[in-house]
Amino acid sequence: MKFKGIGISAMAAAVPSRIIENLKYTEFFPQDQVNEVVEKVGVYERRFADVKTCSSDLCFAAAQKLFLDNVINREEIDLLVFISQTPDYRMPATSITLQHRLGLPNSCIAFDINLGCSAFIYGMAVVYSMMQNQGLRKALILDGETRSKVYGSRDRRSAFIFGDGGAAALVERSEKFGETIISLNSDGSRADLIMIKAGGYRHMSTPETLTEKVVDEFGNMRSDEQGYMRGGDVFNFVIREIPRDLKKTLAESGKAVEDLDYIIFHQANNFINSHIAKKMKLDTDKIPQTIEKFGNTSSVSVPLTIVSELKGKLNGQKTLMLNAFGVGMTWASAVAPFVDTKISDIVEVSEGQPVDEQLRRDYTPIEREIEESKNKQKKDE
Repeated sequence: MKFKGIGISAMAAAVPSRIIENLKYTEFFPQDQVNEVVEKVGVYERRFADVKTCSSDLCFAAAQKLFLDNVINREEIDLLVFISQTPDYRMPATSITLQHRLGLPNSCIAFDINLGCSAFIYGMAVVYSMMQNQGLRKALILDGETRSKVYGSRDRRSAFIFGDGGAAALVERSEKFGETIISLNSDGSRADLIMIKAGGYRHMSTPETLTEKVVDEFGNMRSDEQGYMRGGDVFNFVIREIPRDLKKTLAESGKAVEDLDYIIFHQANNFINSHIAKKMKLDTDKIPQTIEKFGNTSSVSVPLTIVSELKGKLNGQKTLMLNAFGVGMTWASAVAPFVDTKISDIVEVSEGQPVDEQLRRDYTPIEREIEESKNKQKKDE
Protein backbone atom coordinates (compact mmCIF):
# COMPACT_ATOMS: atom_id res chain seq x y z
CA MET A 1 0.00 0.00 0.00
CA LYS A 2 1.30 3.47 -0.89
CA PHE A 3 0.28 6.78 0.67
CA LYS A 4 1.41 10.31 -0.10
CA GLY A 5 1.22 13.41 2.07
CA ILE A 6 0.04 11.68 5.25
CA GLY A 7 2.11 11.10 8.37
CA ILE A 8 2.46 11.08 12.14
CA SER A 9 3.11 14.58 13.49
CA ALA A 10 3.20 13.86 17.24
CA MET A 11 3.38 10.88 19.61
CA ALA A 12 3.04 10.15 23.32
CA ALA A 13 3.02 7.05 25.49
CA ALA A 14 2.02 5.94 28.98
CA VAL A 15 3.06 3.02 31.17
CA PRO A 16 1.99 1.89 34.65
CA SER A 17 4.27 3.11 37.44
CA ARG A 18 4.54 -0.39 38.93
CA ILE A 19 7.86 -1.99 37.91
CA ILE A 20 8.28 -5.77 37.86
CA GLU A 21 11.93 -6.79 38.26
CA ASN A 22 12.18 -10.09 36.44
CA LEU A 23 15.21 -11.39 38.34
CA LYS A 24 13.13 -11.10 41.53
CA TYR A 25 10.08 -12.76 39.96
CA THR A 26 10.73 -15.96 41.88
CA GLU A 27 7.41 -16.73 43.58
CA PHE A 28 6.81 -19.82 41.43
CA PHE A 29 10.25 -20.60 40.01
CA PRO A 30 13.71 -21.20 41.54
CA GLN A 31 16.30 -18.45 41.07
CA ASP A 32 18.49 -20.45 38.67
CA GLN A 33 15.54 -20.99 36.29
CA VAL A 34 14.61 -17.31 36.54
CA ASN A 35 18.17 -16.24 35.70
CA GLU A 36 18.24 -18.57 32.70
CA VAL A 37 14.92 -17.36 31.26
CA VAL A 38 15.64 -13.65 31.83
CA GLU A 39 19.05 -13.91 30.18
CA LYS A 40 17.55 -15.71 27.18
CA VAL A 41 14.62 -13.35 26.49
CA GLY A 42 16.41 -10.15 27.52
CA VAL A 43 13.54 -8.76 29.62
CA TYR A 44 14.77 -7.35 32.94
CA GLU A 45 11.89 -5.03 33.82
CA ARG A 46 8.24 -4.72 32.87
CA ARG A 47 5.31 -2.50 33.82
CA PHE A 48 2.14 -4.04 35.24
CA ALA A 49 -1.19 -2.24 35.48
CA ASP A 50 -3.17 -2.58 38.69
CA VAL A 51 -6.51 -4.37 38.71
CA LYS A 52 -8.48 -1.15 38.06
CA THR A 53 -6.31 0.17 35.20
CA CYS A 54 -7.29 -0.87 31.67
CA SER A 55 -5.70 -0.36 28.26
CA SER A 56 -8.03 2.58 27.69
CA ASP A 57 -6.68 4.34 30.80
CA LEU A 58 -3.13 4.12 29.48
CA CYS A 59 -4.25 5.37 26.06
CA PHE A 60 -6.25 8.17 27.68
CA ALA A 61 -3.14 9.28 29.60
CA ALA A 62 -1.04 9.19 26.41
CA ALA A 63 -3.67 11.12 24.44
CA GLN A 64 -4.06 13.77 27.13
CA LYS A 65 -0.28 14.23 27.20
CA LEU A 66 -0.37 14.58 23.41
CA PHE A 67 -3.01 17.32 23.70
CA LEU A 68 -1.13 19.11 26.49
CA ASP A 69 2.19 19.19 24.64
CA ASN A 70 0.84 20.23 21.23
CA VAL A 71 -1.53 22.88 19.94
CA ILE A 72 -4.41 20.61 18.92
CA ASN A 73 -8.03 21.61 18.53
CA ARG A 74 -10.02 18.60 19.74
CA GLU A 75 -12.90 19.66 17.49
CA GLU A 76 -10.65 18.86 14.51
CA ILE A 77 -10.17 15.20 15.50
CA ASP A 78 -12.40 13.48 12.95
CA LEU A 79 -11.19 9.89 13.45
CA LEU A 80 -10.17 7.80 16.47
CA VAL A 81 -8.96 4.23 16.06
CA PHE A 82 -8.34 2.20 19.23
CA ILE A 83 -6.06 -0.84 18.89
CA SER A 84 -6.14 -3.57 21.54
CA GLN A 85 -6.80 -7.22 22.31
CA THR A 86 -7.43 -6.33 25.97
CA PRO A 87 -10.38 -3.91 25.64
CA ASP A 88 -12.52 -2.61 28.50
CA TYR A 89 -15.65 -4.51 27.52
CA ARG A 90 -16.96 -7.08 25.08
CA MET A 91 -19.26 -4.27 24.05
CA PRO A 92 -19.38 -1.36 23.46
CA ALA A 93 -16.18 -0.72 21.55
CA THR A 94 -13.61 0.97 23.79
CA SER A 95 -12.96 3.62 21.12
CA ILE A 96 -16.45 5.00 21.68
CA THR A 97 -15.87 5.49 25.40
CA LEU A 98 -12.52 7.16 24.67
CA GLN A 99 -14.16 9.54 22.19
CA HIS A 100 -16.43 10.78 24.97
CA ARG A 101 -13.77 10.71 27.69
CA LEU A 102 -11.32 12.76 25.60
CA GLY A 103 -13.96 15.37 24.81
CA LEU A 104 -13.93 14.74 21.07
CA PRO A 105 -16.87 15.86 18.92
CA ASN A 106 -19.80 13.54 18.18
CA SER A 107 -18.86 13.81 14.49
CA CYS A 108 -15.65 11.88 15.27
CA ILE A 109 -15.53 8.42 13.67
CA ALA A 110 -14.48 5.87 16.30
CA PHE A 111 -13.89 2.12 16.10
CA ASP A 112 -11.66 -0.65 17.46
CA ILE A 113 -9.08 -2.90 15.80
CA ASN A 114 -8.55 -6.30 17.45
CA LEU A 115 -5.42 -7.84 16.00
CA GLY A 116 -2.21 -8.34 17.98
CA CYS A 117 1.46 -7.47 17.77
CA SER A 118 1.42 -6.13 14.20
CA ALA A 119 -1.64 -3.96 14.81
CA PHE A 120 0.00 -0.53 15.08
CA ILE A 121 1.23 -0.79 11.49
CA TYR A 122 -2.15 -2.19 10.43
CA GLY A 123 -3.72 0.78 12.21
CA MET A 124 -1.47 3.17 10.30
CA ALA A 125 -2.64 1.61 7.02
CA VAL A 126 -6.32 1.91 7.97
CA VAL A 127 -6.01 5.49 9.22
CA TYR A 128 -3.81 6.63 6.32
CA SER A 129 -6.34 5.13 3.90
CA MET A 130 -9.21 7.02 5.50
CA MET A 131 -7.17 10.23 5.75
CA GLN A 132 -6.88 10.28 1.97
CA ASN A 133 -10.46 11.56 2.13
CA GLN A 134 -10.32 15.36 2.20
CA GLY A 135 -13.26 15.45 4.62
CA LEU A 136 -11.05 14.28 7.49
CA ARG A 137 -8.75 16.79 9.18
CA LYS A 138 -6.87 14.97 11.96
CA ALA A 139 -6.86 11.43 13.34
CA LEU A 140 -5.77 9.68 16.52
CA ILE A 141 -4.30 6.18 16.69
CA LEU A 142 -4.60 4.93 20.27
CA ASP A 143 -2.86 1.62 20.97
CA GLY A 144 -3.05 -0.02 24.40
CA GLU A 145 -2.47 -3.44 25.94
CA THR A 146 -2.56 -4.91 29.45
CA ARG A 147 -1.08 -8.29 28.55
CA SER A 148 -0.11 -8.91 32.17
CA LYS A 149 -3.79 -9.75 32.75
CA VAL A 150 -3.99 -12.52 30.14
CA TYR A 151 -0.78 -14.49 30.66
CA GLY A 152 -0.30 -16.82 33.62
CA SER A 153 2.44 -16.24 36.21
CA ARG A 154 3.06 -20.01 36.56
CA ASP A 155 3.83 -20.70 32.90
CA ARG A 156 7.57 -20.20 32.53
CA ARG A 157 7.31 -19.83 28.75
CA SER A 158 5.32 -16.59 28.99
CA ALA A 159 5.54 -15.42 32.62
CA PHE A 160 8.65 -13.28 32.09
CA ILE A 161 7.88 -11.68 28.73
CA PHE A 162 4.80 -9.48 28.60
CA GLY A 163 4.16 -5.99 29.96
CA ASP A 164 1.59 -3.20 29.72
CA GLY A 165 1.54 0.16 27.97
CA GLY A 166 -0.38 2.62 25.84
CA ALA A 167 0.49 5.02 23.02
CA ALA A 168 -1.09 7.85 21.07
CA ALA A 169 -0.19 9.10 17.59
CA LEU A 170 -1.58 12.17 15.82
CA VAL A 171 -1.98 11.69 12.06
CA GLU A 172 -2.24 14.66 9.71
CA ARG A 173 -2.07 15.51 6.02
CA SER A 174 0.91 17.51 4.75
CA GLU A 175 2.97 17.40 1.59
CA LYS A 176 6.12 17.34 3.75
CA PHE A 177 5.50 13.67 4.62
CA GLY A 178 6.15 12.35 1.13
CA GLU A 179 5.48 8.65 0.45
CA THR A 180 4.80 5.85 2.96
CA ILE A 181 4.98 2.18 1.94
CA ILE A 182 3.12 -0.41 4.05
CA SER A 183 3.05 -4.19 3.64
CA LEU A 184 0.36 -6.20 5.47
CA ASN A 185 0.28 -10.01 5.63
CA SER A 186 -1.63 -12.83 7.33
CA ASP A 187 -1.50 -16.62 7.67
CA GLY A 188 -4.46 -18.07 9.58
CA SER A 189 -3.15 -21.62 9.20
CA ARG A 190 -0.84 -20.72 12.09
CA ALA A 191 -3.57 -19.27 14.32
CA ASP A 192 -2.82 -21.76 17.07
CA LEU A 193 0.79 -20.65 17.57
CA ILE A 194 -0.30 -17.85 19.92
CA MET A 195 -3.76 -18.17 21.39
CA ILE A 196 -6.17 -17.82 24.29
CA LYS A 197 -8.44 -20.80 23.76
CA ALA A 198 -11.40 -19.97 25.99
CA GLY A 199 -13.36 -16.95 27.14
CA GLY A 200 -14.73 -15.97 23.72
CA TYR A 201 -17.80 -17.33 21.98
CA ARG A 202 -16.25 -20.45 20.45
CA HIS A 203 -15.38 -21.75 23.93
CA MET A 204 -17.26 -19.67 26.46
CA SER A 205 -16.15 -19.18 30.06
CA THR A 206 -16.87 -21.91 32.59
CA PRO A 207 -15.42 -22.66 36.04
CA GLU A 208 -13.20 -25.24 34.31
CA THR A 209 -11.77 -22.79 31.74
CA LEU A 210 -10.83 -20.42 34.57
CA THR A 211 -8.98 -23.07 36.58
CA GLU A 212 -5.19 -23.24 36.25
CA LYS A 213 -3.88 -26.73 35.49
CA VAL A 214 -0.55 -28.40 34.66
CA VAL A 215 -0.08 -28.25 30.88
CA ASP A 216 3.22 -30.06 30.24
CA GLU A 217 5.89 -32.34 31.67
CA PHE A 218 7.81 -29.35 33.04
CA GLY A 219 5.04 -28.44 35.48
CA ASN A 220 3.99 -25.21 33.76
CA MET A 221 0.48 -24.14 34.72
CA ARG A 222 -2.14 -21.97 33.08
CA SER A 223 -5.88 -21.82 32.54
CA ASP A 224 -7.63 -22.02 29.18
CA GLU A 225 -8.30 -18.28 29.49
CA GLN A 226 -4.62 -17.42 29.73
CA GLY A 227 -2.46 -17.04 26.66
CA TYR A 228 0.05 -19.58 25.41
CA MET A 229 2.75 -19.37 22.79
CA ARG A 230 4.60 -22.08 20.85
CA GLY A 231 7.89 -20.20 20.88
CA GLY A 232 9.91 -22.52 18.65
CA ASP A 233 7.33 -22.49 15.88
CA VAL A 234 6.98 -18.69 16.14
CA PHE A 235 10.74 -18.31 15.80
CA ASN A 236 10.85 -20.52 12.70
CA PHE A 237 8.01 -18.52 11.18
CA VAL A 238 9.67 -15.19 11.93
CA ILE A 239 13.12 -15.96 10.52
CA ARG A 240 11.54 -17.17 7.29
CA GLU A 241 8.92 -14.47 6.67
CA ILE A 242 10.18 -11.24 8.24
CA PRO A 243 13.46 -10.68 6.32
CA ARG A 244 11.58 -11.46 3.09
CA ASP A 245 8.89 -8.87 3.89
CA LEU A 246 11.41 -6.24 4.94
CA LYS A 247 13.33 -6.65 1.67
CA LYS A 248 10.12 -6.47 -0.35
CA THR A 249 8.96 -3.31 1.42
CA LEU A 250 12.37 -1.65 1.03
CA ALA A 251 12.38 -2.47 -2.68
CA GLU A 252 8.90 -0.93 -3.11
CA SER A 253 10.07 2.23 -1.36
CA GLY A 254 13.05 2.59 -3.69
CA LYS A 255 15.36 2.96 -0.70
CA ALA A 256 18.36 0.98 0.48
CA VAL A 257 19.20 -0.11 4.01
CA GLU A 258 21.73 2.76 4.17
CA ASP A 259 18.92 5.28 3.61
CA LEU A 260 17.15 4.30 6.82
CA ASP A 261 17.65 6.51 9.86
CA TYR A 262 16.04 4.10 12.33
CA ILE A 263 14.65 0.58 12.26
CA ILE A 264 11.91 -0.13 14.80
CA PHE A 265 11.28 -3.82 15.48
CA HIS A 266 8.50 -5.34 17.52
CA GLN A 267 10.05 -6.08 20.89
CA ALA A 268 9.43 -9.84 20.94
CA ASN A 269 12.80 -10.90 22.30
CA ASN A 270 16.44 -9.94 21.80
CA PHE A 271 17.41 -13.19 20.13
CA ILE A 272 14.86 -12.86 17.31
CA ASN A 273 15.67 -9.19 16.62
CA SER A 274 19.42 -9.84 16.68
CA HIS A 275 18.99 -12.75 14.26
CA ILE A 276 16.99 -10.61 11.79
CA ALA A 277 19.48 -7.74 12.02
CA LYS A 278 22.41 -10.08 11.39
CA LYS A 279 20.67 -11.85 8.51
CA MET A 280 19.88 -8.52 6.80
CA LYS A 281 23.22 -6.90 7.72
CA LEU A 282 21.49 -4.02 9.48
CA ASP A 283 23.34 -1.36 11.46
CA THR A 284 22.49 -2.20 15.08
CA ASP A 285 23.16 1.43 16.09
CA LYS A 286 20.00 2.29 14.14
CA ILE A 287 17.85 -0.29 15.99
CA PRO A 288 16.61 1.07 19.33
CA GLN A 289 15.58 -1.50 21.94
CA THR A 290 13.16 -1.25 24.85
CA ILE A 291 12.47 -4.90 25.60
CA GLU A 292 14.86 -4.91 28.56
CA LYS A 293 12.83 -2.25 30.43
CA PHE A 294 9.26 -2.71 29.15
CA GLY A 295 9.13 -6.31 27.92
CA ASN A 296 6.88 -7.36 25.05
CA THR A 297 3.93 -4.94 25.06
CA SER A 298 2.38 -6.52 21.95
CA SER A 299 1.21 -3.93 19.40
CA VAL A 300 2.29 -1.07 21.68
CA SER A 301 5.96 -2.04 21.40
CA VAL A 302 6.59 -0.20 18.11
CA PRO A 303 5.12 3.20 19.14
CA LEU A 304 6.43 2.84 22.72
CA THR A 305 9.95 2.26 21.40
CA ILE A 306 9.69 5.36 19.21
CA VAL A 307 8.50 7.52 22.12
CA SER A 308 11.00 6.05 24.58
CA GLU A 309 14.11 6.12 22.41
CA LEU A 310 13.64 8.76 19.68
CA LYS A 311 12.54 11.84 21.61
CA GLY A 312 14.42 14.81 20.14
CA LYS A 313 15.80 12.66 17.32
CA LEU A 314 13.03 13.12 14.74
CA ASN A 315 13.73 16.75 13.86
CA GLY A 316 13.83 17.36 10.14
CA GLN A 317 13.04 14.48 7.79
CA LYS A 318 13.83 10.97 8.99
CA THR A 319 13.09 7.66 7.29
CA LEU A 320 11.95 4.88 9.60
CA MET A 321 11.40 1.22 8.84
CA LEU A 322 8.81 -0.41 11.11
CA ASN A 323 8.17 -4.13 11.48
CA ALA A 324 6.01 -6.25 13.75
CA PHE A 325 4.61 -9.78 13.84
CA GLY A 326 2.51 -11.94 16.09
CA VAL A 327 -0.93 -13.28 16.93
CA GLY A 328 -2.73 -14.67 13.94
CA MET A 329 -0.17 -15.05 12.52
CA THR A 330 0.03 -11.56 11.05
CA TRP A 331 3.02 -9.46 10.12
CA ALA A 332 3.53 -5.96 8.77
CA SER A 333 6.32 -3.70 7.57
CA ALA A 334 6.47 -0.02 6.70
CA VAL A 335 8.92 2.49 5.33
CA ALA A 336 7.62 5.83 6.54
CA PRO A 337 8.84 9.44 6.65
CA PHE A 338 8.73 11.08 10.08
CA VAL A 339 9.12 14.84 9.64
CA ASP A 340 9.59 17.07 12.70
CA THR A 341 7.56 14.57 14.71
CA LYS A 342 7.09 15.86 18.26
CA ILE A 343 7.68 13.22 20.92
CA SER A 344 6.38 13.72 24.47
CA ASP A 345 7.90 12.39 27.67
CA ILE A 346 6.46 9.05 28.78
CA VAL A 347 3.67 9.35 31.33
CA GLU A 348 3.74 7.02 34.33
CA VAL A 349 0.23 6.15 35.52
CA SER A 350 0.07 5.64 39.28
CA GLU A 351 -2.42 3.41 41.04
CA GLY A 352 -5.38 5.18 42.59
CA GLN A 353 -4.63 8.68 41.23
CA PRO A 354 -6.74 10.22 38.45
CA VAL A 355 -4.76 10.59 35.24
CA ASP A 356 -5.75 14.25 34.80
CA GLU A 357 -4.28 15.14 38.21
CA GLN A 358 -1.01 13.43 37.33
CA LEU A 359 -0.77 15.20 34.00
CA ARG A 360 -1.67 18.59 35.47
CA ARG A 361 1.68 18.56 37.29
CA ASP A 362 3.33 18.61 33.86
CA TYR A 363 1.53 21.73 32.62
CA THR A 364 3.86 24.48 31.48
CA PRO A 365 2.66 28.06 32.11
CA ILE A 366 1.75 28.40 28.42
CA GLU A 367 -0.26 25.17 28.45
CA ARG A 368 -2.04 26.26 31.63
CA GLU A 369 -2.86 29.63 30.04
CA ILE A 370 -4.28 27.86 26.95
CA GLU A 371 -6.36 25.56 29.13
CA GLU A 372 -7.69 28.44 31.27
CA SER A 373 -8.52 30.41 28.13
CA LYS A 374 -10.48 27.47 26.71
CA ASN A 375 -12.37 27.03 29.98
CA LYS A 376 -13.23 30.74 30.10
CA GLN A 377 -14.44 30.63 26.49
CA LYS A 378 -16.70 27.65 27.26
CA LYS A 379 -18.07 29.42 30.32
CA ASP A 380 -18.79 32.59 28.31
CA GLU A 381 -20.57 30.56 25.64
